[in-house]
Amino acid sequence: MLLGVDVGGTFTDAVLFGDGLLVTAKSPTTPEDQSRGVMAAVTAVLDRAGRGAADVTVFAHGMTVATNALLEGRSARTALIATAGFADVVELGRQARADLYRLCAAHPAPLVPPALRFEAPERMTPDGPLRPLARDDAAALARRVAAAEPEAVAVTLLHAYRHPEHELALREALVAALPQAHVSLSHEVVGTFREYERAATTEIDAALSPLVGRYLRRLAERAAAAGLPEPAIMQSNGGLIDLGAAAGHAAWTVLSGPAGGAEGAAFAAADARVERALCFDMGGTSCDVCVVHDGAVAESAAGRIAGRPIALPTLDVHTVGAGGGSIAWRDAGGALRVGPQSAGAQPGPACYGRGGELPTVTDANLLLGYLPPDAPLSETVALDLGAARAAVTRLAEELGIAPLACAEGIVRVANAEMTRALRVVTVERGIDPRDHALVAFGGAGPLHAAAIADELGIDRVLAPRASGVLAAFGLVVAPRRRDAQRSVLRSGEALTAEAVAADVAALARQARAALGEADAEIAASYALRYRGQAFELTVDGPPQPTPAALREAFEQAHERRYGYRDAAQQIELVTVRVRALVASPAADGARLPRPLPDDAAPPVPGRREARLDGEQVALDVWRGALPPGLELRGPAVCELPESTLLVPAGWRGVVLESGGVELTREVAA
Repeated sequence: MLLGVDVGGTFTDAVLFGDGLLVTAKSPTTPEDQSRGVMAAVTAVLDRAGRGAADVTVFAHGMTVATNALLEGRSARTALIATAGFADVVELGRQARADLYRLCAAHPAPLVPPALRFEAPERMTPDGPLRPLARDDAAALARRVAAAEPEAVAVTLLHAYRHPEHELALREALVAALPQAHVSLSHEVVGTFREYERAATTEIDAALSPLVGRYLRRLAERAAAAGLPEPAIMQSNGGLIDLGAAAGHAAWTVLSGPAGGAEGAAFAAADARVERALCFDMGGTSCDVCVVHDGAVAESAAGRIAGRPIALPTLDVHTVGAGGGSIAWRDAGGALRVGPQSAGAQPGPACYGRGGELPTVTDANLLLGYLPPDAPLSETVALDLGAARAAVTRLAEELGIAPLACAEGIVRVANAEMTRALRVVTVERGIDPRDHALVAFGGAGPLHAAAIADELGIDRVLAPRASGVLAAFGLVVAPRRRDAQRSVLRSGEALTAEAVAADVAALARQARAALGEADAEIAASYALRYRGQAFELTVDGPPQPTPAALREAFEQAHERRYGYRDAAQQIELVTVRVRALVASPAADGARLPRPLPDDAAPPVPGRREARLDGEQVALDVWRGALPPGLELRGPAVCELPESTLLVPAGWRGVVLESGGVELTREVAA
């Protein structure tokens, strides 16, 4: 059995998959110690399946520890060592405004204050040392750093991506002087050029690794005590790594949570034979969106989180602060706003009955009749309609409108924010959303999917089976993966097939060794540009490409992005990236088991009053797992085991073989 556990802002989700079973469970997230919520979810899913810890062969985990720490500004006491004259490179940055038209907007402050920045008496060039680092100088610098008593040290020297000798010497000296401190070296964390991005990413890695390491070691201890395998951890790139590597390199896991959802959505889209999909993951705290083409999630060579650059491969996921727990409020101008503040897991929305008094999107959905007032949201959360009505009514009185109108307004404002996020990953990048299907998941995603599809002109919506816990399911189908990358800066006569093949072979050995699999599958990508350009485009290619093949792939990408190609211009291979992959046992031809036996009695819908588009309507209410082939017509609501799907008038649906529901518009947009 394969076990996946994903920590969300409100709930921790668990999935047990294998042996013809798909069993799910939810448990409230425990922000003070997420490992407690993880083990509670594990216990719940094992009990529900009637299995024990000994049946689990793989335990995959997606977490938000690094993400939350970065967003909240929590980090270990960290020192930074840079080449003499470059200690302030993170603070100087790119000298670009945080916001072009808001002069008061500022970039986030560096995680390392000026007093903890140290300069190394060395200077490396692309061709080798200009000023060698003496052994005695390294030891003296390490003693000065040790006197500052940091928990972690980031070492980021010029051109270490090509010549790491000085960084390695400093680590040796730091380990002798500060044996308990964590040390992050930029050539190991990033391995590419551009000193600002490399330094900023290494600083994040050093500052967060002690926090992440403590959490993961605590989780590993609890898992071992329960008889479970050591957890494998989801990276930002959509692949799993061993717990020790994740504990030592927190920067690799800053988008761990959203990556699991993206991998689960890609599997669900492929399972439903959807080639072009927009993935829409609405949880309790945030909404994550991404694009899937031909079963693969779009990937970026670098990303940003909390305004800080991450110079590492990441799944191209865009996040906004709109979820079921997002708080609705009145701004200074009298307008209705939703988020980004969230009620979180404690106290949660007012309707959870845990002391929350502020209105949220979940409260609005309950008041409008979309959520069941007579059924629990999970095994531990029952919904309180009276508390939801009281919270929304207080806001409605501030705005001078009726409570139901306020509830509809909350939903519309949240939908607008999520629609804007989907436009960022589609329209703003030249992708037409109208020829895509919308794959909606997360506890709240299917509830808002049809309205968002209306806004984007999408005619097909897919709510996968287990959509409320799809991020946890994505963990069990994700591959094990290690990346290796290096800036090579090859052009002209230096750009030969033999040189590129040698670069790939060296990186493949490094990635396979880190993964511990000598026969792991290898995939390569190449970042190229025209000579003189400041930034590059990344294209996939074989491990042994010819310069002509690289040029053609790059120029096709350049023409798609910028509308032209220049055959007379010389190209430059900037960075080579290699991925070592071992597929999950669940991903090789696996299909989701049928939710019900073939001879199950057909369900009969109930009825419930709800408010849709300003009018009171009677909804058909379908509850529980639904048999394949069942046809639905709006207005209706499907109360699925982990989420709720709203089917407005003008939409019809059918239950798929997997148990998911596919909606199509009766009249094309």
